Amino acid sequence: MRTKMYKSFNLLIASALIIVLGLSSCGSKKKATNVSKDEEELITYYCSGEDYRTDKKHFRANAIGESSDQMVARKKAMSNAKAALAGQIETVIKGTTDNYVNSREFNNTEEVEERFESLNREVINQQLNNVKTICQKHTRTKSGKYKTYVAIEMSVDAMEEAMKNRLSKDKRLKVDYDYEKYKETFEKEMEKMEGEGGY
Repeated sequence: MRTKMYKSFNLLIASALIIVLGLSSCGSKKKATNVSKDEEELITYYCSGEDYRTDKKHFRANAIGESSDQMVARKKAMSNAKAALAGQIETVIKGTTDNYVNSREFNNTEEVEERFESLNREVINQQLNNVKTICQKHTRTKSGKYKTYVAIEMSVDAMEEAMKNRLSKDKRLKVDYDYEKYKETFEKEMEKMEGEGGY
């Protein structure tokens, strides 16, 4: 009788231990999924979001600059934003040039593409001097560094006009250059970019 009670008691203790261990392991899993404030911190990224993306009317880009000097932080942010803007304009122009040249019958396609790309780079570099700052925020980190958040934009119409003027004046391209066809191809590339969510 005593042996039966002893076995039942041991079984009861073993069951209780299994339940306690099971519950504590569930609790530890729950704790592991909760992120403490020390592990992660929500970061505010100023000058970004829907209002700062490229659309049919504007090329837009944003960037951050950080430095122990406030002016250097600002210059870094502007330089990074201009580089990002130039990158996306080049992507659109490259797609436009490739599709435009391939749709036309030029004698030497490779030479024409190179000429287009050279002129396009000139125009992009000139137009980067005419960007408009649409957002600028300055912060200071806990470590004492300055951060500048900036968003810039360039008018698509101004870019198109500059391209038209430059391409139509080029002696080698003037004979075969069709602005309306080029513009149509350019607008299709802009639609593609907007369809992909801009930048």
